[in-house]
Amino acid sequence: MYRLLSFLTVLLSSLSLSLADTIIITGSDTLGAKLVPLLSEAYLAENENAQNSTTFEISAEGSNTGIAAVIDGTTSIGLSSTRASQTELLKAQSQGVELAHIPVAQDAIAVIVNKNNPIENLSLRVVESIFTGDIKNWAALSNYSGRISAYSRNTSSGTYRAFQSLALRKRNFASKVLKMASNEQIVAEVEKNPYGIGYVGLAYINSPSIKVVSIDGFSPADGNAYSLNRPLYYLIDKNRPLPESTNQFIGFTLSPRGQKIVSSVNFIPIH
Repeated sequence: MYRLLSFLTVLLSSLSLSLADTIIITGSDTLGAKLVPLLSEAYLAENENAQNSTTFEISAEGSNTGIAAVIDGTTSIGLSSTRASQTELLKAQSQGVELAHIPVAQDAIAVIVNKNNPIENLSLRVVESIFTGDIKNWAALSNYSGRISAYSRNTSSGTYRAFQSLALRKRNFASKVLKMASNEQIVAEVEKNPYGIGYVGLAYINSPSIKVVSIDGFSPADGNAYSLNRPLYYLIDKNRPLPESTNQFIGFTLSPRGQKIVSSVNFIPIH
């Protein structure tokens, strides 16, 4: 009898493991490095059934990877800080994928400088001139003299694409602008470089060694008056039914509890 009970215990344990559901989330560093891990932890903590049946795999390598993974069918949810491009939409369509953009938070791209830089405000056209290489020294803007070191996200980033569109009027970045793989890396470089300037999402502005400059007199806290606002998205394939656990996690993100977590990392709730 004992051997039978032991066998049944092992069988039930194996069945439980086979029923475990993995939610794979891939894409934007802006969403995936801080916010989504917090959401997944809270979702599991507040959902007793999910604790035993659901696991998360989160990879934050840039919006392009999230969009591509949804098109390829290798992720449950794609993360993107920009809408898919026309080229990406056409690729999706050619593979029978219909991309759906689900806004989950509102963000603003903050322009940051070292805390010792006296500049408090820049016009959007000056920001464009700095990152395209037309202005190379802070002395062109103030009594603060030093060669500007500009830091950007890399080309796989949706923030890169959004900043290029919103701030540079789709002009190319200067060749000497250094490209970073994450928001944290940009912050780290500006922290240690008194002549540095970069741009990051609102979840990354709390370091005491940097400061956010206003753009045309408005700060990210000024909402729609600020020039560099953008929504952040979950992406799914509308033509592929989602597992119930994935639907529940998306619903949790959009719930009042999920949106409170959105606020906790400095993003703006969508409601």
